[in-house]
Amino acid sequence: MILVTGATGNLGKATINTLLNRGVSPNDITALVRDETKSVELQSKGIQIKIGDYQDFESLKRALQNVEKLLLISSSSPIPKRFEQHKNVINAAKETGISHTIYTSFEMKNLQQSVMGEEVNYHAYTADYLKQMAIPYTLMNNTMYADMIPFLSGKDILNNGISIPAGDGKTPFLPIAEMAEAIAVILTTPCHENKEYVIAAETAFSFAEIADLLSDVTRKKITYHQPEISSYIAQLIQSGLSKDDAAYIARFSGAIANGEFDTHKSDVKQLLGRNPTSLKDFLQKIYG
Repeated sequence: MILVTGATGNLGKATINTLLNRGVSPNDITALVRDETKSVELQSKGIQIKIGDYQDFESLKRALQNVEKLLLISSSSPIPKRFEQHKNVINAAKETGISHTIYTSFEMKNLQQSVMGEEVNYHAYTADYLKQMAIPYTLMNNTMYADMIPFLSGKDILNNGISIPAGDGKTPFLPIAEMAEAIAVILTTPCHENKEYVIAAETAFSFAEIADLLSDVTRKKITYHQPEISSYIAQLIQSGLSKDDAAYIARFSGAIANGEFDTHKSDVKQLLGRNPTSLKDFLQKIYG
């Protein structure tokens, strides 16, 4: 039995769909959700539903009964709560005898020295805690989703150009679908215990280079603008984010500019047995 936490989120749903496409029976997949009303789509596919909350240890223990493999997708709660929530899940996994825990961490040059501080280094704390607990684990160190590029780049970029203060920093963006595919490989094939994998594209691109790719795809000159941080935050707020969330996303642009995502590492081809989708092909699907 495989249990997927965060099952109604983008990565959770994509992973479950990939597992089903790989031939895993719905009866062998359990989705952990906080709100059962959001699990209708999963239930319609025959996925078993367990109600649980990262902050409720007893609910986690109940949900993990008879589970063999656990996919712990990192929490989306307020950042100060995330590490403690992850510890709850790991402690419940230890107590219930889970044989393999897979954690979706984050790929940066140094999580604990990032300009983003506590906003990313809880991933490092979680990874360390998993190792300390001496339970079989796999760390999936994920880069940024390619799917975020349209949102990060500003409104109507085909007419207004890309607008993000990311300097010349490069990111090996990878589609969420391929991240989910890599996770599904770990969940369904042997010999991944106590290993770490970098889930990123083999080639990193700056936003200036992304603008050039889009120009090729659309046959229209797409420009790259670097607004001041305050202007970028205002741009994000205008797109519907709260002030705090906009400031949080803006700090990612600072990390990109600082070159923190360009680690020159990737294990995706090894896991998938093929080259991942090129960024140009991904953009073609969206804008072509």
